[in-house]
Amino acid sequence: MKGAVFLGDRKIEVRNFPDPTPGPGEVVIEMKASGMCGSDLKFYRSPPGAAQAALGLGGNAGPFIAGHEPCGVVAARGPGVPEREAPIGQRVMDHHYSGCGVCKHCRVGWSQLCKAGITVYGVTANGGHAGYLKVPARTLVPLPDELSFVEGAAVSCGTGTAYGALRRMHLAGGSTLAVFGQGPVGLSATLLGAKMGARVIAVETNPERLALAKQFGAEAAVHADDSEKALKDLTRGEGVDLALDCTGIAAARLAAVRSAKTWGTVCFVGEGGEVTLDVSRDLLRKQLTLIGSWTFSAMGQAECARFVVDNRISLEKIFSHRWKLEQAEEAYRVFDTQSTGKGVICF
Repeated sequence: MKGAVFLGDRKIEVRNFPDPTPGPGEVVIEMKASGMCGSDLKFYRSPPGAAQAALGLGGNAGPFIAGHEPCGVVAARGPGVPEREAPIGQRVMDHHYSGCGVCKHCRVGWSQLCKAGITVYGVTANGGHAGYLKVPARTLVPLPDELSFVEGAAVSCGTGTAYGALRRMHLAGGSTLAVFGQGPVGLSATLLGAKMGARVIAVETNPERLALAKQFGAEAAVHADDSEKALKDLTRGEGVDLALDCTGIAAARLAAVRSAKTWGTVCFVGEGGEVTLDVSRDLLRKQLTLIGSWTFSAMGQAECARFVVDNRISLEKIFSHRWKLEQAEEAYRVFDTQSTGKGVICF
């Protein structure tokens, strides 16, 4: 089979790999769609292994096949995997982490929190930018029949991450939500937040993405350079109830904190980087709640997919570009401009 690997320093290459064979407890997924996530750009841009090391995910081995938003059908089962757990041909997403499988975090679907160490498919092991993907059967998440494979790829990280963050923030109808960054995760948060009944204000630097945000349900879209003042003006000087940073950029994180109202809630989902806060001014004297949200659980992924179905949300419109695997180099060069919607590799 062919698979696309990040070589580092904005180089990507499509290479030949042997077709995977499932071992005990494993399955092979025949890929149908593999999403391109904003966090992929860290691995695409950085020197080999540097991004993995910076995020505490190792970085000595590889390079691995990229892609941590896999969606497809079960093609093969290994020994010990019962048919009822993974029927051949079943439409599935993958919760793209694997831990020990028995600790308290793994048992409730939060395998990325496993203290014994984790595998991240597409980052520290072969991922979905290939014809086939081998994973533990326990990482499979059924894809509802109502969703396309492309939509399943979105739920498998970007949209699922946004959904998980909004749930952790206890978003309620009527709240004002500021979403900083309108890349794949931010656009999903704008779309889902509006559907959950929030008044959404999108914050971005790129005019194309600001326009996309309005199409996705944002009541207002403001430029990041003037976001703190603009958000105060749009809330009669109060500040927003909820602020979600999807960028990982220090200035955006600080603006999110300072744009939140007294008793407000701020959530960071953007990976990496640092931010310096004046704890008394920015947190204590505003009684602010600050949350870090790392993707979602396996059950949260299934819940997100069901929310999308039940609320008749079309995730297809999040994708501005669809590519073939052989176009991976061009695909990431375009995605690297950060002026588009989401991209996906289709098989």
